Amino acid sequence: MPDTINALVRDLSDDDRSVRQAAEDGLVALGMQAVDSLLPHVGVDGSSRLKWSAETVLQRLGDEALPRLREIRSHGPGRLRSNALKVLVDLGGAEYLDEGDRSAVERLVRVKLKNELPVRVPSEAGRWLAFPAERVDDAVAALGLHDLRPATTIMGVAAATQATDSLEFQSSQGKARTAYRVFITPAFETWLSEVPIQNWRMLWGNSFIDQLDGFTLADKLSERCGEAHFYVIDPYNSAENWYVAREGHRVRSFGSYDLPRFRGEPLPFEVEYREDADEDEAEEYAEGVPYALTAADMLSVEPGRMPASSTHGHGWLATTHPDVPNSRFKGALPI
Repeated sequence: MPDTINALVRDLSDDDRSVRQAAEDGLVALGMQAVDSLLPHVGVDGSSRLKWSAETVLQRLGDEALPRLREIRSHGPGRLRSNALKVLVDLGGAEYLDEGDRSAVERLVRVKLKNELPVRVPSEAGRWLAFPAERVDDAVAALGLHDLRPATTIMGVAAATQATDSLEFQSSQGKARTAYRVFITPAFETWLSEVPIQNWRMLWGNSFIDQLDGFTLADKLSERCGEAHFYVIDPYNSAENWYVAREGHRVRSFGSYDLPRFRGEPLPFEVEYREDADEDEAEEYAEGVPYALTAADMLSVEPGRMPASSTHGHGWLATTHPDVPNSRFKGALPI
């Protein structure tokens, strides 16, 4: 049997797609007997056909692989324990880790938090909410968040934008529900002296924002926090949005495809842009500022690399339902 498994693993890197597919199917049919032979290849740096195929087989095995992965974590062999940890969380979530592993991960997060500055929040694309940093408790209450856990920024952004960030489950009342995972960033200072709120946090969570509507969430946040913003950068559709809510109501917004594109009265920073515009910029800023990053920079804080001197505290991972803690979400996260 070992020779058969090793031959199938070698075929995972074959140039012929049909050979690779047959090897994947054969390894899946062998079940958890194949786990030990696949694990060494998921830890390879970079991207390779063998790495991708090995990970695909393990994903297809799913729950069937979990008992063997847990056994490796507990009893070895030692050379496979590190990769078994990653795959175990990828396939089952942190709830499948034993108490020792969970404690070790939590200790590592605490250590990384002490030395994570400066941090970087992605600015190339995405959608996020912003709210006054000192109102974080109000934001948690307004959005109904649970199981807040300290998280590094790289960990939190990955959890909310790349890994599994939504989960279908049965509630304690037997109803089909969806829980979401979100990331609340550290507090970031704004450099504008005329902005009354000097520290802001962002909230990232693609599925949460998409399904519950970022505009509605901004209104809800502003009811409890006084002010909240929603920003969208969508290069695929050449679209941008920015939205400012105060005391539960929109005061100003822009949307590339909205009709009209601007709603509400221009804010002071927009008036300055219009007044300072040269001849070439006059039409661009005639109605207001049509750029989400510019609005974020002038109203709260622009994503990107955040200087250590203007970053305070740490971020938090949270979920949207008390029955679904962070540990139930699948996917190993960078720390």
